Amino acid sequence: MYKYVGIFMVAFAVLIFVFLGSVDGFSTSHQVCTYDATKMCKPALATAAFSTISFLLGAVTSVVSGFLGMKIATYANARTTLEARKGVGKAFIVAFRSGAVMGFLLAANGLVVLYITINLFKLYYGDDWGGLFEAITGYGLGGSSMALFGRVGGGIYTKAADVGADLVGKVERNIPEDDPRNPAVIADNVGDNVGDIAGMGSDLFGSYAESSCAALVVASISSFGINHEFTAMLYPLIISAVGILVCLITTLFATDFFEIKAVKEIEPALKKQLVISTVLMTVGIAVVSWVALPASFTIFNFGTQKDQLFLCVAVGLWAGLIIGFVTEYYTSNAYSPVQDVADSCRTGAATNVIFGLALGYKSVIIPIFAIAISIFVSFSFAAMYGIAVAALGMLSTIATGLAIDAYGPISDNAGGIAEMAGMSHRIRERTDALDAAGNTTAAIGKGFAIGSAALVSLALFGAFVSRASITTVDVLTPKVFIGLIVGAMLPYWFSAMTMKSVGSAALKMVEEVRRQFNTIPGLMEGTAKPDYATCVKISTDASIKEMIPPGALVMLTPLIVGIFFGVETLSGVLAGSLVSGVQIAISASNTGGAWDNAKKYIERSLGPKGSDPHKAAVIGDTIGDPLKDTSGPSLNILIKLMAVESLVFAPFFATHGGLLFKI
Repeated sequence: MYKYVGIFMVAFAVLIFVFLGSVDGFSTSHQVCTYDATKMCKPALATAAFSTISFLLGAVTSVVSGFLGMKIATYANARTTLEARKGVGKAFIVAFRSGAVMGFLLAANGLVVLYITINLFKLYYGDDWGGLFEAITGYGLGGSSMALFGRVGGGIYTKAADVGADLVGKVERNIPEDDPRNPAVIADNVGDNVGDIAGMGSDLFGSYAESSCAALVVASISSFGINHEFTAMLYPLIISAVGILVCLITTLFATDFFEIKAVKEIEPALKKQLVISTVLMTVGIAVVSWVALPASFTIFNFGTQKDQLFLCVAVGLWAGLIIGFVTEYYTSNAYSPVQDVADSCRTGAATNVIFGLALGYKSVIIPIFAIAISIFVSFSFAAMYGIAVAALGMLSTIATGLAIDAYGPISDNAGGIAEMAGMSHRIRERTDALDAAGNTTAAIGKGFAIGSAALVSLALFGAFVSRASITTVDVLTPKVFIGLIVGAMLPYWFSAMTMKSVGSAALKMVEEVRRQFNTIPGLMEGTAKPDYATCVKISTDASIKEMIPPGALVMLTPLIVGIFFGVETLSGVLAGSLVSGVQIAISASNTGGAWDNAKKYIERSLGPKGSDPHKAAVIGDTIGDPLKDTSGPSLNILIKLMAVESLVFAPFFATHGGLLFKI
């Protein structure tokens, strides 16, 4: 998997260098600054070279973060199973701490590499901060392009295995989940790590790198950059640094200050994490804004500001919390929406699907209002810079968010290990309780990722518009409108690709699992071992082969549109894909999460496994799997990646783009 990603990295790095170098015809002489015609700036060739370096750095950091996350998770899940013998509280602490390790690792990695890169680039660029931070945008592009492969490839891998294992094992053969007789069980457990941990990690890392880049680009052409105020310039990084400290304190609340004794305390403890980190962070931002920012400053194309940046960050932070809680309301089986879906399973799978879809569409309403309000507030205080720091505010508690999120797949795998090792029924019940809480928190994590993706994408869009020197994006011009309508179509095209990939991979998997059950004598009785390796191979091959078309769609669209139709049409495409992608992403991941928890609710309270309502619920859950773990989460990368790619290539599109309209 990483081999193919490596090939792509090198190829794309060359592409960046060639495109950006050709802006000025590969000349090494100094050029007039983009935003200040009185000064001379470093040549375009330098920006090309440094953008390429930062692209590779971002990509490598992203891959390393995902890889380390998987390492930690595989160590943690067996330990969680063992701790579950002592009780649910002990198991929770192990699962949560390992999630926290991953969260801090990622947040710190992203911050430290970015900070070092900025300081090293400064040695060359000196006072030309516009060029310096333009070159830094490559970092966000690298981070996100790797996240795309982690998310899409990982999502296809895990869901092919999951759907195959569930359909044959649970529905046809009536054996429990994670039963060692099921040939797809190993692939399913590996898949949880690949999709949920490596994918989620590199996804949030990408968001984080991009929002930092967007904020830095806008700041470098505002008074911070022009007056060379280094502390104020690095305000975005300082926010993240405070976030890491705040999350350190917050995690102690879950593991050390209060002990968890009963199952029903798990979910509240995880939710408290979000609230505590948000409250502490608000205080932290207030202090930092007071210390780091000058009394008044100007934002590019926007005029003078008093220090209201605190409000922009805070608004993003609290919007994130609201989105998290709304997601939880719609996907947790403690509330009426999921219970209604579970209830509808009594009349079969069709009503279950109808109720689930309705729930997903309905769950979009409040998050969109939250995003809209935070955009309005932060824009009216500090224009595009405000939106960029609002996105950073939402992501500032990333360490806690990731801890809560990685906790899910770890406890899920712990349950799988307990089942496969034939441990007592009591242990399986405890890991299931941990896992049910983990499902909801995973949905909260996805909500965060989608909300921040929307803000990040908008901030990048703003940076792109100012970099490509477009003054207004006018919807009434046909150039822009065709971009809008095509951009709004892209998330559907992308989802179609990812869904179909999961479907066709799952088909192969189902056939293989059926073949093994029918041809290996003694498999059902448990006397013979299934051939796990074949199933793992099916998943691996499918994920590598099938992640190329969706990846190509996302990476090539901005290039093709920018080169042939120019920056106006491209700005339309970006706006369109942002507007439609967010809606599909939220509804897809909430529908899937609700179906999953409706199934768990039925298992716990309504009917036994194997009853008709339960079978209907399993079908809903199986449909929801690719929605919540492949299409939904990959969409937020589609939105961000197209925007950050357009920003990196903006100088090229502005000088050489729009070939069709020049004819």
